[in-house]
Amino acid sequence: MDVKNQKFFVLGVSKSGAAVADYVLSRGGKCFLYEELESEKITKTLERLKNSGGVIVDGSCVDAALSETDVLVISPGVPINHRVAVKAKESGVKIIGELEFGYRSFLPVIIAVTGTNGKTTTVSMIESGLKKAGISAPAVGNIGVPLTEKSCDIHRSDYVVCEVSSFQLESVDSFTPHIACVLNIAPDHLERHYTMENYVFLKKRILRNMRESEYAILNYDDETVKSFSNGAKCKILYVSAKEKVDGAYRSDGKLYYKDEYVMEESVLSVRGEHNVYDALFALAALKICGVKTETVKAALSEFRGVKHRIELVAESNGVKYFDDSKATNVASALTAAKSMTSPTVIILGGSEKGETYEELFEKLKESKVYHAVITGASRFNMMKDAEKSGFTDYTVTGDFKRAVSIAKMIAKNGDNVLLSPACASFDSFNNYEERGNAFVKAVGTGDDE
Repeated sequence: MDVKNQKFFVLGVSKSGAAVADYVLSRGGKCFLYEELESEKITKTLERLKNSGGVIVDGSCVDAALSETDVLVISPGVPINHRVAVKAKESGVKIIGELEFGYRSFLPVIIAVTGTNGKTTTVSMIESGLKKAGISAPAVGNIGVPLTEKSCDIHRSDYVVCEVSSFQLESVDSFTPHIACVLNIAPDHLERHYTMENYVFLKKRILRNMRESEYAILNYDDETVKSFSNGAKCKILYVSAKEKVDGAYRSDGKLYYKDEYVMEESVLSVRGEHNVYDALFALAALKICGVKTETVKAALSEFRGVKHRIELVAESNGVKYFDDSKATNVASALTAAKSMTSPTVIILGGSEKGETYEELFEKLKESKVYHAVITGASRFNMMKDAEKSGFTDYTVTGDFKRAVSIAKMIAKNGDNVLLSPACASFDSFNNYEERGNAFVKAVGTGDDE
């Protein structure tokens, strides 16, 4: 994308917005900067960008700035119906997201991974496999590194493994992956997308521009994802842990790609049905990229998982502590609960995302979870739904540190304590990583108050 003679309006100056502003300003473009959140980090970012030539815009100057703007770039954390975006659209200003901006900047070869759960693990598996094969393949996107930030480091012939969220898919236009993995669909982010129909529509958008030379890898065992093949113009491969399919599948504890035996499921270092699916998606993507079977097997068998996803972080007095702070929806929390093989105390709660919790508590009764410590802004709705479902073994507290202390007191020798909130973290933390780190710190101390 040629930015030298264009004027950009960056809506939301977080990691993604700052990456766009840096790109534009370093190449002679003009950049308006608008941010409503207040924090020391954002203040420092705005000051740095101002010193590089950026123009900070407040509410009183929005109309004037938009009148000069060629393209508005919206950060993924800002909804597409934000009043400034709406005003820009009404003024005829082109609106794109950072992912679209980064894609247009250098047209990389994208392996995109989307879905409700498992994205980060799958991206990390694919990245590991490509690197083991000697192929440059940085992981970018919703995993924490904006695509635009890597634009100077990536050659057009390199692969880029991109975690793509529904927030990012709100504002894509020409974005076209070479390979798109759609892992699964479950209710999530309904506080932003309002309905499941909207959420599914956004996820399917990842296939919109793909043609015969590109590949979509779909979950055959998820009916919603499987239906994405309808009307698709690209090649379709499937993943299944239940049936033999054209793609990657599991049969009798073995993983295959197009009838070629690859490895035993038991060789995977990460356990659980969800990790089998993630490994199958990675297997299919790596084989499309031409990675040798032995290299795929080695990469997947050596993969140790990602932080804050059912991560064993401590063991004390016979109790194991698992950090699953990345579980920000009901489906993800249930996956973690099902993976527990010993009696478990679960810590639930945080900021809500439009889900209800009756199904969560109904299914927890079928798992190894025998007690729930409920905390965070969602605690009252969670408590209400726990009662509706007949799950009565719970404790409620408004304080996260106290919730960890209660779980430590309840758990006995041989038990697990699992932080798997089923909610976002923004009621008390900046992100799920900060919440997970707070859990690790709390379980690592002897302070139970």
